[in-house]
Amino acid sequence: MKVTSTNIAKPTTILYRGKNVITGIYKTPTQEPIYLGKSDVKDDEVSDRKYHGGEFKACYLFSENHYGYWKNLYPNLDWNWGMFGENLTVNGLDENKMMIGDIYKIGEAFVQITQPREPCFKLGVKFGSQKVVKQFVNHGFPGTYVRVLEEGFVKTGDTVSLIEPAKNSLTTHQFNELLFSKDKNQEHLTLAIENDALPLAKRNKLRAFII
Repeated sequence: MKVTSTNIAKPTTILYRGKNVITGIYKTPTQEPIYLGKSDVKDDEVSDRKYHGGEFKACYLFSENHYGYWKNLYPNLDWNWGMFGENLTVNGLDENKMMIGDIYKIGEAFVQITQPREPCFKLGVKFGSQKVVKQFVNHGFPGTYVRVLEEGFVKTGDTVSLIEPAKNSLTTHQFNELLFSKDKNQEHLTLAIENDALPLAKRNKLRAFII
């Protein structure tokens, strides 16, 4: 895997249901390396820290390989890397292979795979249709947030190398299905609840579905 683009955003005000909302989803490619910090990417806009940023969502990765699918659905948008609000557009990122808890080296930084992106209305505003939120969930390839274990700079062209595979885990794709399915896979539930690469609050919510 390699970094195709590094992306950050300035605060942007959008209108949603008659209210002004500030967001950092409008990311654009940078010409300089970006610095992955423990709680966010330096100089990147994180407007709503209840749902973005912090230890388990310090940086967001999305696969370059999925862009073709979305361009076919929304051909009239102004396409560029960072379209999904990702800090790092990565070539070869595969949610069917990437495990929750895997540790990767990206540029100077060491990161741990935490949780997939759960889309909200801001993605719908950016795409010009709230239908994209459900489409994004159903597609099942949501990219991933990471925890930054060791801070450092990342630049375009850097290799994304697996350093330490997770043990007794599930893939990002499987966890995404677990979050949104009505009939939750009990084996996957157990793997998720016991995985400390996920925030405790999310693991505790999943406990309610254990039969």
